[in-house]
Amino acid sequence: QVQLVESGGGLVQAGGSLRLSCAASGRISSTYVMGWFRQAPGKEREFVSFLRLKSRSTYYADSVKGRFTISGDNAKTTLYLQMNSLKPEDTAVYYCAASKGTYATYYLPTQFAVWGQGTQVTVSS
Repeated sequence: QVQLVESGGGLVQAGGSLRLSCAASGRISSTYVMGWFRQAPGKEREFVSFLRLKSRSTYYADSVKGRFTISGDNAKTTLYLQMNSLKPEDTAVYYCAASKGTYATYYLPTQFAVWGQGTQVTVSS
């Protein structure tokens, strides 16, 4: 059974950087897709980025494109989200998620079966 644990959140000033990590345990095959979502208070959970483990192809929400970078280690044990040029509107709880990889795209939370507990990111202005 796959389990995910996020870390690396915190408080940062606007323009700063943070790197989130997601430690994965359990059997994760190369067909899996790993993603990051975020949820701000009073808002729905929204897509941030996803990574196809087999092809290493990456996808980003327009709001973070050019500022955030998703990556994973070759052992498929850790997923990262490097966040640069952070803005106050990036403030949210960030969640790591895993999917077995049966869809064409992965922009919806319902397409991911396994979730971490989340890590808080707060960007002050």
